[in-house]
Amino acid sequence: MSTEREKMAAGEWYSCMDAELDMLRRHARRAVHQHNTMPPDERGAIGPLLRALFASVGEGVFIEAPFHCAYGLNVKLGRNVYLNAGCTILDSAKVTIGDGAMLGPTVQIYCAEHHLDPVPRAEGIEIAKPVMIGRDVWIGGGAIILAGITIGAGSVVTRDVPQGATVVGNPARLIMRKDAGEIHF
Repeated sequence: MSTEREKMAAGEWYSCMDAELDMLRRHARRAVHQHNTMPPDERGAIGPLLRALFASVGEGVFIEAPFHCAYGLNVKLGRNVYLNAGCTILDSAKVTIGDGAMLGPTVQIYCAEHHLDPVPRAEGIEIAKPVMIGRDVWIGGGAIILAGITIGAGSVVTRDVPQGATVVGNPARLIMRKDAGEIHF
């Protein structure tokens, strides 16, 4: 039988109220607290506990305070990534941010989806899907990126993206739309 952490990593339904996952979140909170409360000249570009927590951190990464992450161990940051103040990464699945990506203030990345049925949702049952942000992507302030989203390298979105749509290119163009369970290309 798999542990809740193994189920989470495998993209299966798991209980977020698991003791091991709670311990990992407490560990992440300590690293986040250190990063957010250290004087900037002592902290540098990223707090030492936060740097050690992440799966990988490329050269030239800079994370403004305040910052928040759920676990940290699922976060991979490429070279010269910039996260502006107030960014939140709820990394119950892998979050990969490519070289040169810039996230504006209060950008939020959410990997978990809670169960739609209220009974398992009340029991902390959720599923995690990875988020991938490509090279040289700029995400404007206040954007929310939901579970399972990939944003291609160099993407520039200049118009509204309809619900259920997939956009690619520079500038981004619609390549697929999902309406009422049907997929249109």
